[in-house]
Amino acid sequence: MALELRPNCEYCDRDLPPHAEDARICTFECTFCAQCVDRHLKNVCPNCGGGFQARPIRPRTEWRPGLSLAQCPASKRRVALSYAQEDIAAFTERLAHIPPASR
Repeated sequence: MALELRPNCEYCDRDLPPHAEDARICTFECTFCAQCVDRHLKNVCPNCGGGFQARPIRPRTEWRPGLSLAQCPASKRRVALSYAQEDIAAFTERLAHIPPASR
C-alpha cells in the first residue's frame, strides 16, 4: 500500500503538493509543513505525540511498472486538526523535551 500523500498542512492548511520538499509526516501519515513543525509543533505530532520526518517524493516517472504518481496519485482530501490551538500548544509543550524515539 502506498503512502497517503495528503495535500495540505493540517495546522495552517498550506498546500503541500506531492513534490513539496517541506512536507513532514509522522508514523500515522499526519501531514504538516516544515514551518509549522518547527515553529508551532516543536517536532511533536499533535495527533499521536510522535515525531516527524521529511515526506518522501513519489516519482513522477514510472521507472517500474505501476509505480509512479500517475498510477498511485496523491490524496485530494484535505485534513484539518480537530484540536484547539491552545490544546495543541499545551500538548506539544508537555512532550517536546522527550526525544521522539522515547515517546
